[in-house]
Amino acid sequence: MNFKATPLSAGLYLVATPIGSARDITLRALDVLASADVIAAEDTRTARKLMDIHGVALNGRPLVAFHDHSGDGAVTRLVAEIASGKSVAYVSEAGTPLIADPGFELGRAVAAKDLPVTTAPGPSAVIAALTVAGLPTDRFAFVGFLPAGKTQRETEIAALRDVPFTLVFYESPKRVHGLLLSLREVLGDARDAVVCRELTKRFEDVSRGSLAELSDAFSGRTVKGEIVVLVGRAGAEEVDDAMIAQALQEAMKTMRIKDAATTVAGALGLPRRQVYQLALTLET
Repeated sequence: MNFKATPLSAGLYLVATPIGSARDITLRALDVLASADVIAAEDTRTARKLMDIHGVALNGRPLVAFHDHSGDGAVTRLVAEIASGKSVAYVSEAGTPLIADPGFELGRAVAAKDLPVTTAPGPSAVIAALTVAGLPTDRFAFVGFLPAGKTQRETEIAALRDVPFTLVFYESPKRVHGLLLSLREVLGDARDAVVCRELTKRFEDVSRGSLAELSDAFSGRTVKGEIVVLVGRAGAEEVDDAMIAQALQEAMKTMRIKDAATTVAGALGLPRRQVYQLALTLET
């Protein structure tokens, strides 16, 4: 399928690209890539290959590199292109730009000039991992990459210890065992966790278990590919229905049922819907 260029208004278009399978790109993303006056990419080789796969021709349009080390000059030039009336599409190497990927400085600079910034949404390793992990998804916190140093890494984990959200981390394959050990050291052996590797790719692998089980499983293991580590919310795995019911009965002495469910769910780190359904059975 060949995509033909159609006029785009001036602005910055943040285009999500596949995290693995080239077929995961959206039709709108291809339309934008076929139509933008300028294409900026974290890795121009990856961008060119993706466009070739989908029959999107450059036709003489500039394909320029833009990444974390591009500097202020590259930002200034791209903002100037947009200010002059051109459309600029930006793609990171994989996934959604700005989500632990370059593009933040460019997006902020364009917005600061009151120029349009829009998105062609699509693949994200965060969302892909959450969908397959089997951990609560109603509330989650994306942490991204933690520091490589053990002390600083564990200090940051300690600050997240009591957060009642599923935690999502990115990590390199060489450091994933170290991350699991630090998580185990700070959060304890029993916390549920999941390690997702090479999502949407040929050798996709999802490992589930406690932090103790996973840190042991990855000890001495050679790991390759992109890694997402998810950790279950604080306290969720230790709360049974009897404890929830007791907390609800106490809260419902002074609160309406909906407010009691919200309060208890927040305090115990549980999905509100689950707590509310239990509250309904207590009311009858």
